[in-house]
Amino acid sequence: MPLVARLGSGIPLVARDRELDRLRAALAQAGNGQAGAVLLAGDAGVGKTRLVDELAAGAEDTLVLMGRCLDAGETGLPYLPFAEALSTLKDAANRPALAMLLPGLALPAEREPGTEGMIAPSLIPGRRPEQDVGQLQLFDAVLGLLTELSERQRVLFVVEDLHWADASTRYLLSFLLARLRSQRILIVGTYRADDLHRSHPLRPLLSELVRLSAVERLDLSPFNAADSRRFVEALSDDLPQDVLQQVAERSEGNAFFAEELIAVATCDDARSLPSALADVLLSRVESLGPEAQHVVRVASVWGRRVRHYRLHEVSGMADIAFDTALRELVQHHLLVVNDDEVYTFRHALVREAVYGDLLPGERVRLHAAYAQHLAHRLDERGSWAALAHHAFESHDLPRALKASIEAAKESERAGAPAESLRYLEKALNLWNAVPAAERPSDVDESVLLRRASWVAGTAGQPERAVAFARSATKAITAEQTPEEAAEIWLRLSQALAILDGNEEEHFQVLGKAMDLVYGREPSPTRARVLAGKASSLRQQREDDAAREIALLAIADGQTANAPGAVADALGTLAILDDHTGHHDEAKVSFEKAITCAREVGAVNNELRAWYYYGLMHYDQGELAEAARVYNLAGERAKETGLTWSMYGLEIRILQVLVHYYIGDWDYAAWASEPPGMSVSSTVLARLASASTHLTVSRGDLAESERMITKLRADWHRDIQIALINGGTGAELALWRGRPELAVERVTDALAWARKLGGPWMLAGIRIGAIGIAAHAEIAAKARRKRDSDAEKKAVDEGHKLAEHVRLTAQNGKPRAGVLGPEGRAWLARALAEESRLDGSGDPDLWQKAIDEFAYGLVFEQALCRWRLAEALLGADRRDEAAEQLRLADEVATRLKAVPLAEAIASCAKRARITLRADEPAREHLDLFTPRERDVLALVAAGRTNREVGEELYISEKTVSVHLSRIMAKLGASRRAEAVAIAYDRGLLE
Repeated sequence: MPLVARLGSGIPLVARDRELDRLRAALAQAGNGQAGAVLLAGDAGVGKTRLVDELAAGAEDTLVLMGRCLDAGETGLPYLPFAEALSTLKDAANRPALAMLLPGLALPAEREPGTEGMIAPSLIPGRRPEQDVGQLQLFDAVLGLLTELSERQRVLFVVEDLHWADASTRYLLSFLLARLRSQRILIVGTYRADDLHRSHPLRPLLSELVRLSAVERLDLSPFNAADSRRFVEALSDDLPQDVLQQVAERSEGNAFFAEELIAVATCDDARSLPSALADVLLSRVESLGPEAQHVVRVASVWGRRVRHYRLHEVSGMADIAFDTALRELVQHHLLVVNDDEVYTFRHALVREAVYGDLLPGERVRLHAAYAQHLAHRLDERGSWAALAHHAFESHDLPRALKASIEAAKESERAGAPAESLRYLEKALNLWNAVPAAERPSDVDESVLLRRASWVAGTAGQPERAVAFARSATKAITAEQTPEEAAEIWLRLSQALAILDGNEEEHFQVLGKAMDLVYGREPSPTRARVLAGKASSLRQQREDDAAREIALLAIADGQTANAPGAVADALGTLAILDDHTGHHDEAKVSFEKAITCAREVGAVNNELRAWYYYGLMHYDQGELAEAARVYNLAGERAKETGLTWSMYGLEIRILQVLVHYYIGDWDYAAWASEPPGMSVSSTVLARLASASTHLTVSRGDLAESERMITKLRADWHRDIQIALINGGTGAELALWRGRPELAVERVTDALAWARKLGGPWMLAGIRIGAIGIAAHAEIAAKARRKRDSDAEKKAVDEGHKLAEHVRLTAQNGKPRAGVLGPEGRAWLARALAEESRLDGSGDPDLWQKAIDEFAYGLVFEQALCRWRLAEALLGADRRDEAAEQLRLADEVATRLKAVPLAEAIASCAKRARITLRADEPAREHLDLFTPRERDVLALVAAGRTNREVGEELYISEKTVSVHLSRIMAKLGASRRAEAVAIAYDRGLLE
């Protein structure tokens, strides 16, 4: 046998010290509790694998987990790199959701798409995407496992060849990277930069990931000329110098190319090196014996990795000849043997070159041989998907159709809806190409389209979900039963509910499903349609009809064994009881719905009931009880791995808001902690939006400005983002002294609310109140500048907005039928703010606002006390004002509400009121009295005597007296001279 060259892995690492140091630094940071990720980019063969191998080899006291993505068609397993990395861990068996990931564990039972927890998202404000519960649970289980492992030991998780990652792997990777916080984890992902064409699915993901603070990109460039020479010299000591130079030049700095050129030069004629990499690789194959060439070609058809028994059977060779051929391939470094009897091409480029050199007929025959092999091993995980690939490539379309349908089912059970959709699309493309007699008998085109609609929705493609469902309705045949047709119309109604602007069609389509089954015998389909109809009627505020249909759904569901529909309808009944004011009955109904849903594993229905149960207490102003319910609900969402599901997110947001309102700001801060730093998704944008209540009120103004500005681009995702940030953005502008910007933000938010929710959205009361406050500030500023036109305009705009608030309170439609405590409190605040348009405000109106907020909103009540104090000072009721300021200061100090605390302190200083008994005494004699210093500061700011008096709640004559004393102390004869002398002496800052 000819000589065989050494591999690059057999010599010390060359010219990669800088990159290795960066990786080691990131790993060290992870060990110190700063989780991170590195995306390692480089051309094929440049040395990415060798670099991460070197990092792993030198990582002491580190759990190293490694997985590799494979090219499409090589495996039927979604999440392959994660399955490969986690399959050896004993801890994995303790997390049932990981059964979807690991081939050694059984998949969950198959279920009919849409039969559990498929509730119209329009039941809550704004649209929510459909989601695959299994996928969310799987993602949460993987994150939980890695987090648990990192608590014991530092973790290095390497995912190679991301350019081949399936969609589910990409989603899981994104999920993990967005949640890297303080875990002791470093995730390293490698990918071929030269493979990422403009439409490559990894490109948009990379652009999102690199914006995460925990993620950095590291580019691995080819060797320069000197490093190339060093590398080839280290690989071969006995080749002539001119050959080494030729290899170094032709390799163009690519380590793998250099290795292959050295191999050719070592084994063949060193003077006639091929110039192209494919030619180099094929010349190495052609130097092998006929049996070895046959085996490597057979292996290339399966993929980069193939098991011993599979390769042996498909090759059709005798044992001794087969083993001899394999030994030759291994010795020539074309194949590498793994411990689990798997042969792997040393580099994917080798496999690509060999497969690309196959003749068309040869390729078809080998794919057919693999399809025949797989047809007898369909009990193995992923076999259906592999069979679909090989049958299609061998032009066996009936078998490819059947396998694609089964692969779609398996992928859905594995929590990989994107892969399931890919196989369903393949099946739909094949449907008309396969003769009717050879199609599967247990499915028709409309069923495939309905499945595709469901899977597209859960894969985050709502528009395609609607398109598939519409196509399914067109494929309904006369042979189908009313129940089968109703399921298709029900699916279309569910898909339409996700997208804004489809409400009328949604109701019409659901009516068609209802018409098909209403007079039929009880069945699971009828129960589901009735439950959906009841929910829809409740949304249309036809409560009596909704109750009647919900009771029918419960009866049908119990008769026909459709527990998901029963839980759904029980939840609707509870909401109806709440709306009609029967809160005791609603409580019982909610608890029944929760229990029923939990017993049958209808987790979405259970969380929906939890959400509305807490909302009932919230609407009644029972914030402490709402907090208790939402904390229990949050724990249940976490327990089931659905914290970031549709209702899991709603529960989490209500946890933030309720704890913010009751003054438990540390808990609110914890609950608002995002799973990552990006706000690109609806989930993160909603949570970030809720968190701005806290960041603005605590005085993190720069970060709040950045976040609110960034979130403006996300208003289209969900109306709640606009309604929350319209208000917090205006509050932020007011705290920063920019009332004009506050008015702009309020106007923007109200216009958005009118556009999406009509003229009387109740959120307009809160937003309007803040807008009136902004107009009051603009009017006060105009008064100080003696700009009567600007003052009149601000006052008129403020009264106009106040009238809109009154009309909204009258014409809006509260969930419970009457305006609740929160609405009444913000209405009182709006009317009190209106009284400030012409001066310091009406104390009685501010006292009413304080009383209305007493049901639990501690910060808003403290803010109203501050405003009441200003109004009392304007009415010369100083002692009462002092009491209100001290009460407000106590709350602001406890909450660490910096802007409010500073406003209270400023008001107290101007009124010469001591807030706390422990305020420090003066330790040196001041030239001016505190009041004289206040007057001088305002004069230096350009205020007139009248404006200074208004600001300090004293008369213009008293200001003149203070100025005379100041000028006397400074020896000045004019106001301007007094200010100049004070600056010169350092008496003014």
